[in-house]
Amino acid sequence: MVRMLSLPIEKRDMKVKSEALRKTGRIPAIYYGPKEVSTAITVGTIEFKKAWKKAGESSVIILKDASGTEHEVLIYDVDTHPLSGEPLHADFYVIEKGKKLQIAVPLVFSGISPAVKDKGAILVKVMREIKIEAAPRDLPREIIVDISKLVELNDSIHAGDIALPSGVELKVPATEVVASVAEAKEEVEEAPTPIDMSSIEVEAKGKEAKEGAAAAEGDAAAGDKKPAEGKKGSDKK
Repeated sequence: MVRMLSLPIEKRDMKVKSEALRKTGRIPAIYYGPKEVSTAITVGTIEFKKAWKKAGESSVIILKDASGTEHEVLIYDVDTHPLSGEPLHADFYVIEKGKKLQIAVPLVFSGISPAVKDKGAILVKVMREIKIEAAPRDLPREIIVDISKLVELNDSIHAGDIALPSGVELKVPATEVVASVAEAKEEVEEAPTPIDMSSIEVEAKGKEAKEGAAAAEGDAAAGDKKPAEGKKGSDKK
């Protein structure tokens, strides 16, 4: 059984604005669930940040009010400041008692792969999290994947190979690949394409020829124009 974190809560006074509340070292929050009425609360900013860091969004924590009433919840959503990243508001999802949860839990790759260490292979992490089912108190914060099993090139670890804690059931096909090792391939640099100088020269010559022809046509046009002007002058006389 996983030891759950506890977070003290207080009922929120809705007359106090969120900004003013945050200045007192608390943030507004709310909890709700399938059989739970939505309730506005406040939590200590420092305490919440510690719980959020340890539990994330896949571990159950206990909300406890001044009367001693407890709610097993998941951190469902957190609004943060766009610049500082500080939490501004939190949503807690109350878990229905007696129900198991299906949730995606982060994978942590541990150990040393002989294929990577001794044979220069590359570790390929196909999955970063895995879906499991467990009672709230049995939910692990993370699942460890032992990569020391990857001994030879092209070895793989499948979902069914992972050692799960007691009370935890795998909810993805056992044949799904979680991680593998592949042979490192050297990148072959492509040789630069040689420049065809002859095509450039031909193009330049063609351009010169066109320019010469255009100049000749211009001269011819100018020659035709001068006699016409002279004729005009004789007519005026």
